[in-house]
Amino acid sequence: MKQYLVGGAVRDGLLGIPSQDKDHLVVGASVEQMKAAGFRQVGKSFPVFLHPDSGEEYALARTERKTGVGYGGFDFDAAPSVTLEEDLIRRDLTINAMAQDDQGVLYDPYGGQQDLERRLLRHVSPAFVEDPLRVLRVARFAARFHPLGFTVAAETLELMRTLSDSGELAHLSAERVWQETERALAEPAPQVYFQVLADCGALAALLPELAALQGVPQPDAHHGGLDAFDHTLLALQTAAQQQADTAVRFAVLTHDLGKALTPKAQWPRHIGHEQAGLAPLKALCERLKVPNEHRELALAVCAQHLNVHRALELKPATLLKLFDRCDAWRKGERFAQLLTASRFDAIGRPGRQQDDYPPQSYLTQALATANAVEVKSIVAAGFKGAEIREELTKRRLAALTAFKAS
Repeated sequence: MKQYLVGGAVRDGLLGIPSQDKDHLVVGASVEQMKAAGFRQVGKSFPVFLHPDSGEEYALARTERKTGVGYGGFDFDAAPSVTLEEDLIRRDLTINAMAQDDQGVLYDPYGGQQDLERRLLRHVSPAFVEDPLRVLRVARFAARFHPLGFTVAAETLELMRTLSDSGELAHLSAERVWQETERALAEPAPQVYFQVLADCGALAALLPELAALQGVPQPDAHHGGLDAFDHTLLALQTAAQQQADTAVRFAVLTHDLGKALTPKAQWPRHIGHEQAGLAPLKALCERLKVPNEHRELALAVCAQHLNVHRALELKPATLLKLFDRCDAWRKGERFAQLLTASRFDAIGRPGRQQDDYPPQSYLTQALATANAVEVKSIVAAGFKGAEIREELTKRRLAALTAFKAS
């Protein structure tokens, strides 16, 4: 029995960065031997065990054979006779197909260390095309390592196109697509994930609502010559650079979906795109089973981002309606996220990423002013039932009128 550190821990150690993974591989052992040594089996599809002391994962070396569609269509052989090289060759990328023994000796049969130096994400073997999930994983690694200069190897991108064209992506579960996408949104360069998916043809299969923005023109005066897709990715890049959370990043990603529905005769203008975008956004969220936190914020940003941009022009009564529609009274944190996402839309344009965004502070102050109106003073004045709501609205409107005049 021999044990190795494998995958991300080896890769990240060679890159000199903190590792998010610590997986171990066991060669030459059986399930019975692992259990006898105190390991607890947790893997269902293939033998994976938890170390009795550290709790870290240890997997038996295995080979795999394609037997069906999708990423689950494989048979596995985890016999003690499976070698280290046979296990590593089934992995997705060469930089993830390295191992290190307990003496620190590196095993790199497929050139992973060289690809780290070349900053290349390259597949290990032609068997790459057997697993459609690898399209998403490679795109996500591209988003993670983009700041270090990594790119997808041309031959690997070609295999990703082959996978996209094969129809295999349709067999990925919605939960897995969202899981990979949410993880990609949290990466340092999430825009690269969606660009890579577009480059290999996977975006149209997985996120057609977003892919439809490609080639859709916008007014040059406002968007610096970017089409709707490129503007979206630049806004997302800006959100990531400023450490926005994933809910805000998702809202930025989906805020302009309605522009894909604008009749070509109206290009490059997109009148009413914010309301038009609600239907495709709801369809996307339903299909991928997007969590409610992300969904509700994205819908609010889609519907209201233009009103936020025009905040300084809005009348007090319109400001009040905006707060009502966004339920800013009860969901102040989400309203703050809405303002943040709208800011990334506004500055996600060439040369404007460092611009100020006055509507954010203006609306924050306006909401605080309206919120300062106390219900208890209205009740104390003798108002009852529906009268309380009417008087509250009246006093809030007066407060906003005074605020706007100041």
